[in-house]
Amino acid sequence: MTPQNLLILMSDEHNARMMGCAGHPLAKTPNLDALAARGTRFDDAYTTCPICVPARASFATGRYIHDIEYWDNSIAYDGRVPSWGHRLQEAGIRAESIGKLHYRLEEDPTGFDKQHIPMHITGGVGMIQLSIRKQFPDFVAPPRKRSAIAEAASVGESEYTLYDRRVADTAVQWLRNAATAPTPWVLFVSFVTPHYPLVAPKEFFDLYPVDQMPDPKYGPGSGYVPHPWLADLLAGGAPSPQDQRKALAAYLGLISFMDAQVARVLSALDESGLRDTTRILYTSDHGENAGVRGVWGKSNHYQEAVAIPMIVAGQGVPAGKTCATPASLVDAYPTVLDGVGLSADADGVPGHSLFDLAARADDRERLAFSEYHAAASPSASYMLRKGRFKYIYYVGFAPELFDLEADPEESRNLAQLPEYDATMKQLETMLRGIVDPEDADRRANEAQRALIESKGGPDQVMANLPTKKMYTPVPIGLIS
Repeated sequence: MTPQNLLILMSDEHNARMMGCAGHPLAKTPNLDALAARGTRFDDAYTTCPICVPARASFATGRYIHDIEYWDNSIAYDGRVPSWGHRLQEAGIRAESIGKLHYRLEEDPTGFDKQHIPMHITGGVGMIQLSIRKQFPDFVAPPRKRSAIAEAASVGESEYTLYDRRVADTAVQWLRNAATAPTPWVLFVSFVTPHYPLVAPKEFFDLYPVDQMPDPKYGPGSGYVPHPWLADLLAGGAPSPQDQRKALAAYLGLISFMDAQVARVLSALDESGLRDTTRILYTSDHGENAGVRGVWGKSNHYQEAVAIPMIVAGQGVPAGKTCATPASLVDAYPTVLDGVGLSADADGVPGHSLFDLAARADDRERLAFSEYHAAASPSASYMLRKGRFKYIYYVGFAPELFDLEADPEESRNLAQLPEYDATMKQLETMLRGIVDPEDADRRANEAQRALIESKGGPDQVMANLPTKKMYTPVPIGLIS
């Protein structure tokens, strides 16, 4: 397509359903809604891994996790695998980032000409304790109380909202300066909200009265029986109904806060006279359970955690279209190159340009794939979305199958029903055509075990944690 500038906007942990343009009855996202109205929204988009660091490595490289081996939040992107940024640099196209990258270290050659106020994993190792899974059977890890995310929800400013305000400030100034800059360029603006801590500024928290928040799907008392693979994820119990309502109000408030920061960036683009020469991609690294099944966070392959928002807009993009073709984060690599007039055809990546997919007729049979090898998982989990079906394969556990057209809430597991035997066999064959699930599970555990042993073993790791927070802290000096 005709080369233009490309502005990439990424949020962190944005549940795909929680936008006005996606039909959510409560979420107030007027600016993302307006972006979708002048572009194409993918209604069936997925992360390649429902946790931050691997998802962002996949977004950068256009490859699946088992291929690049950035398995969890402590084995982060370091430039070892070529990224779309490297391709831009080779072509002499300016590529810069503002905000959260969640790579290993700023000095790593990850494909940016400049990183502005970047956030990476802490000290190059991040939350290393979460790499301890089942590799050390004699080690008993302290319990991680997932309900604490909801219980800590409140009104106010957190280090994350302060950081995102600065990300928006920096992006606004960058775009003002870009009005006379050589083109094309690619700017990656990455916000950290609505990722927890669930602390929302008052003007946004107040948009969602706590007493009007609905109870979570499959919450306590609903009769829901969780899959055994979820046992570690559910450890510590669900939050109380009041804490759940407050947490949902704060999470929705953070979505609206993030939407307001997006508005500031898009306004600066328009005011700089760059709207007609700049295409836009908005997405998130993964979703958020938001209390569904008693879980806050992500780390599974149900829709709340694995589905992501995906919007493209600009020259050549159909306006006001909702595209039903499944898409995923591996599509970002060819999208970035396509947007600036380059091609990914010779790079061997599995994705396809979202700009091209948006212009085509819907292809409901296109395959989307995701995998998980990280915290709170007893083994690897894999997801295939094809046609009406979603297939979840757990190493060492029974699989799940859902008909998302008839059952979008994933309430009925069809995997054991005889009438779906052929579908199950077909989907497992497709999965094994992408990855050997047991081999990738083994490789992930070996890499994580080696990492923990290099730091003195699990006891030593737990005694020397770089941070005790349940999230990556903003680097010192980036907020005031």
